Amino acid sequence: MRGNGSRLLLCCVLIFWAAGSALAVPTNITVRVKSKGGKFIGTSMGGVLVTLKDADTGGLLAKGVATGDTGNTELIMKTPRRGVISDPGASKFTATIDIDQPTRVEVTALGPLAQRQSANKVSSTQWVFPGKHITGGNGWMLQMPGFVVDVLDPPAAITFTSVSEGITVTANITMMCGCPVTPGGLWNADELDLKAVVTKNGQNGRSIDLKYADKPSQFRAVVPVDGKGVYELTVYAYDPSNGNTGLDRTTFRVR
Repeated sequence: MRGNGSRLLLCCVLIFWAAGSALAVPTNITVRVKSKGGKFIGTSMGGVLVTLKDADTGGLLAKGVATGDTGNTELIMKTPRRGVISDPGASKFTATIDIDQPTRVEVTALGPLAQRQSANKVSSTQWVFPGKHITGGNGWMLQMPGFVVDVLDPPAAITFTSVSEGITVTANITMMCGCPVTPGGLWNADELDLKAVVTKNGQNGRSIDLKYADKPSQFRAVVPVDGKGVYELTVYAYDPSNGNTGLDRTTFRVR
């Protein structure tokens, strides 16, 4: 009798477990990450790491990388604010989560992964109802602020033994999607504040304008130096129209 009772109890537990599992409904969520003022961040920039969590418990629901192309320039840049700006190839991460009740979901995006010095993180939270997919239109779209700024020259920690006319600084500056910044272009360098700021031994910061270096997204300046010491160089891009900002840093030594 005791064995029969144990089996009965086990059967009841399994039935209740199966019933609870059956209530879980596969729910599809498509996440896209758009560069502030630009296009979608995709494979060309290493993609964006996307994480979906239960916002109330912290439980992981899904994780992966948004990949694909940057989208249709005409569609993205000229569609009215509330319109659909994504096309089938636009970078995205799609996950299917199993939920058995309305769940407050938090999505977090980190990227671009191929330019970690400029990577930012954004997040958003909303209710998701079982079986009510978030895939239509633009899906669940996040906006990633910043510029990708990459100091190409001088390389980090280089030592100069003789400096007569200053140090030439070259930087590559793009939107977070990798879209080029050029004078008079769609992403217009003439409307941006592009500067190199140099400090010596942590003091005496001096700001120098960057000039276009005749290649898309590349800018250059000659930074004056004042004798021996360790110099820190910060190159930044700033859009006064919306506050968008990105930067990169490097150091060099004059001996």
